[in-house]
Amino acid sequence: MAEERYLTVALGKGRLAQKAMRLFERIGIFCPEMDDSKTRKLIFVDEAHKMRFFLSKGPDVPTYVEYGAADIGIVGEDTILEEGRKIYEVLDLGFGKCRMCIAGPSCAKDKLRHKELIRVATKYPKITRDYFYKKKHQTVEIIKLNGSIELAPIVGLSEVICDIVETGSTLRENGLTVLEEVVPLSARMVVNQVSMKMENERITALIEALKRASQEGA
Repeated sequence: MAEERYLTVALGKGRLAQKAMRLFERIGIFCPEMDDSKTRKLIFVDEAHKMRFFLSKGPDVPTYVEYGAADIGIVGEDTILEEGRKIYEVLDLGFGKCRMCIAGPSCAKDKLRHKELIRVATKYPKITRDYFYKKKHQTVEIIKLNGSIELAPIVGLSEVICDIVETGSTLRENGLTVLEEVVPLSARMVVNQVSMKMENERITALIEALKRASQEGA
């Protein structure tokens, strides 16, 4: 009988990874070394369950999964939508909830309503393009930024922004407001398409266990 192979999980770094590992612990899968801030290890293993974990930057998680370097990924829905990789999105994990929104000064609302040609600053050009061109059928100029997106409408670089909103406090402090909601976001579990076929039984069981654990903790 062939030895059971490891299932490899890519986790987006930061709070999302920490919350994901707490969820895995609730179904009996442990990697205590991941809690050691001084460790230089890159791969963490639960030998009992033949599971391997590694941390990566969020936008890289769908890439690892699509190309089979990871069987499974845990990452935010914003990253999945922006990267547009050929992967299966199988489970909403229920944490990391926020919204992708169009925001700006309140005077920009009319420009959106009348579908004027405006500039939109964002870290998420694909999501922004899909929203304006496919959903609203509004032509816009998209400006890609990497830093504090809220600055763009304040200094006149753009009329509005497309960005993640959690509490909205940063917007309020800078005289901006949510004008339209693009899509609700949360942490999701994604699976490599080949892995889903080859390891269907194990991955399906894992999905069901994580689903129960996330619902019980809701």
